Amino acid sequence: MTSGLGRVGMGERLGGYVYGTIVVLAVIVAGAKAYPREPGHVAILVVVTTLVFWLAHVYSHALAHSVSRDQHLSFAALRNIARHEAAIVEAAALPLAPLLLGALGIMSARTAGWAALGVGLAVLGTEGLVFARAERLRPLATFGVVALNLGLGLVLVALKVIVTH
Repeated sequence: MTSGLGRVGMGERLGGYVYGTIVVLAVIVAGAKAYPREPGHVAILVVVTTLVFWLAHVYSHALAHSVSRDQHLSFAALRNIARHEAAIVEAAALPLAPLLLGALGIMSARTAGWAALGVGLAVLGTEGLVFARAERLRPLATFGVVALNLGLGLVLVALKVIVTH
C-alpha cells in the first residue's frame, strides 16, 4: 500500500486488499480442484476473477456514487472509483508469484498451490498488522485482528484440504 495515502485512503485501500486477498485464496482453492497439475491455469483464473470483481465493484460503486449525489457520473469520479477499487486486483500480485513459478516448472504444481496459499495467509496477517498499527491497538487487540484475518484464510485452506483430498 502506498505510504502517501491519508488515513481515509489507507483504510479504504486496506479493505480492498483484505477483500481481494480472500477472493484470491478462494480462487486458488477452487482452481486447485479444477486444475491440480496446472498452476498456470490457476494463475489465469486468479487474474480473470480479480479483474471481474474489480469491474463489478467499480460498476456498483459508480452507480451508487451517481444516485447518492443525484448527478451524472463524471469521468474523473469514475477514474477515482476505479483507482480506489484497484486494491482488489493488486491483492493478487504476491499470491500469483508461486503459481507463476509452478507454471514455469520451477516448482511442482502442488508446491505452487500450497505456497500461493501460504503467501496469501502471510498477506492477510500483514494486513491485520497494518490495521492494528493504524488504530494503535494494544498487543491483545492486535493479536485478535491478525487472528481474525488469518482465520478467514485458514477456513479457505481447510476447504482446499477437504476439496482436493
